[in-house]
Amino acid sequence: MTGENETPPESSPEAELNADGGVELSQAEIEAATLRAENAELKDRVLRVVAEMENLRKRTVREVSDARTYAIADFARDMLSATDNLERALATMPEELRKVSDPAIKSLIEGIEMTGREMQRLMQKNGVRPILSEGEKFDPHKHQAMFEVPNESVPAGTVVQVVQTGFEIGDRVLRPAMVGVAKGGASAPAQPEESAPEMKPDDTESPDEFGENPQSSAHVDKQA
Repeated sequence: MTGENETPPESSPEAELNADGGVELSQAEIEAATLRAENAELKDRVLRVVAEMENLRKRTVREVSDARTYAIADFARDMLSATDNLERALATMPEELRKVSDPAIKSLIEGIEMTGREMQRLMQKNGVRPILSEGEKFDPHKHQAMFEVPNESVPAGTVVQVVQTGFEIGDRVLRPAMVGVAKGGASAPAQPEESAPEMKPDDTESPDEFGENPQSSAHVDKQA
């Protein structure tokens, strides 16, 4: 009786699958799934490392380019003072001094002018450029407003006078240009219109024959 009870489990399909290695196949599937997960994780890590290396390469290229472009920025900023002094020296020379026939004076003036032009040429050769300002719209990043000029022929905010030339290197401003900015002509006619209501209360005051109506109208004008 005992042997008859034990034979059905051994002959059942589940028992045969287990006997044929069903447990080993499921273990292999688990191991395969684990390997696939590890493979996906390693692939993600590789992609991240490749992306980081590409970003590092681009950043290095940009830093090397900036170093080449802006390496002389401090030196160029200091040289602007020397060029300004040359321009001031030429500006202070009277016109009569330029017309004298003394060769020594002429040579001195020509030497100063040549030195100034050569310094400008060398700075432009190394990427230092003057900022174009006159006639341009005021840019707070490139211009420094020194005063306002009433000018009805140009829009408000237009640079109409350059007091000191500005310079830039690459995309950076070495020194902003000192400029005079136009107020614009649109605001000039508006001033009489704003002051006109202030005169109305005095002008509208009349004899008592008008009663209280003139005072009320004056009060309305003031509120307007």
